[in-house]
Amino acid sequence: MDEALPAAAASAMFRALGDPTRLRIFEFLCECCCPVALEESGDVRPVSGPTVGDVCCHVTGADQINSTISHHLKELRLAGLITTERRGKNMVCGVNHAAVVALRNYLAAHGLRTEDGAKRRCC
Repeated sequence: MDEALPAAAASAMFRALGDPTRLRIFEFLCECCCPVALEESGDVRPVSGPTVGDVCCHVTGADQINSTISHHLKELRLAGLITTERRGKNMVCGVNHAAVVALRNYLAAHGLRTEDGAKRRCC
């Protein structure tokens, strides 16, 4: 991602994270040390860390991925917050660290401004 995050990209990220389930999934993935995986059948098989099935279990308590979790993962991917890669029968997901840095920089650049765009003075 570019150093300056376009407003449309920031908006898509905020919209994706505005859903409580997607926020929980994203937070869980941020806590993982590596990408996660899921077999096409929905069965869980570790690749090198927690699986997408673990994400589902963490969010819903279910053992297998359901269409709702798949939808939320897709929305996070389309917003650029996570990456997905097919590895054999597994779908491996991970946090897009460049997007997180860009979003952090966006918030830092815009968080200390008044409504008219002037820089706010901190106490």
